[in-house]
Amino acid sequence: MNALLRNGKRHFECPRESGYLIDSHCHLDLEPLNSALPGLLQGARDAGVQCFVVPGVHPDGWGRISGLAAENPLVMPAFGIHPMHAGSADGPVFERLLQVAEQAVAIGETGLDPGYPVSLDLQERVFREQLRIAVKCGLPVLVHCRRSFQRILQVLREEQTDQVGGIMHAFSGSPEMAREFIKLGFAISVSGTVTWNNAVKPLRVARDLPLEHLVLETDAPDMTPQRYRGTFNRPAWLVETAERLAGVRGISLENVARVTSDNVRRVLRLDECSA
Repeated sequence: MNALLRNGKRHFECPRESGYLIDSHCHLDLEPLNSALPGLLQGARDAGVQCFVVPGVHPDGWGRISGLAAENPLVMPAFGIHPMHAGSADGPVFERLLQVAEQAVAIGETGLDPGYPVSLDLQERVFREQLRIAVKCGLPVLVHCRRSFQRILQVLREEQTDQVGGIMHAFSGSPEMAREFIKLGFAISVSGTVTWNNAVKPLRVARDLPLEHLVLETDAPDMTPQRYRGTFNRPAWLVETAERLAGVRGISLENVARVTSDNVRRVLRLDECSA
C-alpha cells in the first residue's frame, strides 16, 4: 500500500493482488496485539491478508495509530471516538480530530451503544460531531452500532452522511436493516461472529445481501472466530471469516477475497488518487 499526497491530504491505495484480503477493522494499536505486532503482521501476510484499517477509539490512541501507519505501509489509519469514550470529547479534541483527519482513510470508530455506562445523549452529541467532521473532510465513517439501529439510521440521514458513506462495523442487525444503510452508501461488515456456533443474524446477512455490499473484518483482538474462541483475535484469522462467507454463499474463497477487497477500496475511495 502506498500513501500519496494530493492537495495536502494523504491518500492510500492497497495493491491489487489476486486472492488477498483486506481487514477493514482491526485494533493493531491495542494490546495484546501491539506488543507482538511484527509477528502478527507477518502471520497475516502469510495467510493472505494484505492491508489493515486501524480505527481509533480514544484521542489518547490517535498518535499511536499515526505512528503505526508511518512505520508500516500496510496500515491505513482512521481516527475517532468510540461511544464508550464519549466523555473524553470536548472542543479541543474535535479540533484535533479535524487536523488528524488529513492523515486518515476514515473517521471512526464512532456510533451508539446502550451497553456502556455513558448516557446516550452524550454519545449522540459526540457521534453527530464526528459525522459532521467526516462530511466536512469528505471522509467515510466507521460506525459502531449495537441495539441502536433505528436511531443510528436516523442520525446518519439527518447528518447527510450519504455524501461520504462508510462501513457498518461488525454488523449485528437484520438483512432488512442492512439494506437501509446500504442505501446511504454504507458497506456491511462481516466479522468472526459469522463463524460462531450460535450465529443467526450474521449468517442471514452473509447469505442474503449482495456480495458487492459486504466487507470483512476481524475487530482483533475481539470477536475471535469459533475455532479459536478463548484467546485474543488476530488479523490472520480473517481467513476464517472469509471461508465461512464463501461456504455460506457457495462461491470460491478467491471470489470472496476479490470482491470484498474491491468493496473496501471503493467505500474508502483508496484508488481515487492512484497515479
